[in-house]
Amino acid sequence: MPDDGTYQGRPIAQTCSYLGADWLDRADRADREQPDRVLDALRLDPGATVADVGAGTGYFTLRLARRVARVIATDIQPEMLERLTAHAARDELRNIEPIVAGAHDARLPAGCCDLVLLVDVYHELTDPDAVMAGIRRALKPAGRLVLVEYRGEDPAVAIKPEHKMTLPQIRAELTAHGFAFVESLEFLPDQRIVIFTRDAAPRPP
Repeated sequence: MPDDGTYQGRPIAQTCSYLGADWLDRADRADREQPDRVLDALRLDPGATVADVGAGTGYFTLRLARRVARVIATDIQPEMLERLTAHAARDELRNIEPIVAGAHDARLPAGCCDLVLLVDVYHELTDPDAVMAGIRRALKPAGRLVLVEYRGEDPAVAIKPEHKMTLPQIRAELTAHGFAFVESLEFLPDQRIVIFTRDAAPRPP
């Protein structure tokens, strides 16, 4: 992978600093991102283990913890996880496991996850090959990978270009990482939800 701040010809976006954590917890975020509707669409099993990679302050983590048995929340910034942990304690949520991730590894246990969620995170990965290989190892055989990304095809989405991705970009990159595309859900105003499985479905005999 070239060490020039790009991946597959696209610029790698700068990670949101913990100094801007208040923006992640802004009151009007739900109006555009509709987190509960997103999670409804994923049809989560109540007994599932879900990893929230790039969890930040826990915007999705806390909602996941009310729906599934176990949530693993990873972030490369310990300060984000400190805030997440405080939110979880406030809400008396005891099924969240925070993990400080590395730039090259989300540090998820192998074979642990029914679903791995990355919300506005994939385009910020500085080493997508290594991180996604680790995520693929962390998924159970029937596990799903879910990316939420701003739509790069839509000039009306008012966000910097490096923080947006087109569906063909996402499909091409994640297929190269070994995942199998399932569907893209397009009901959000600015983002899309792209769902993959760990492996392609076996062909019938």
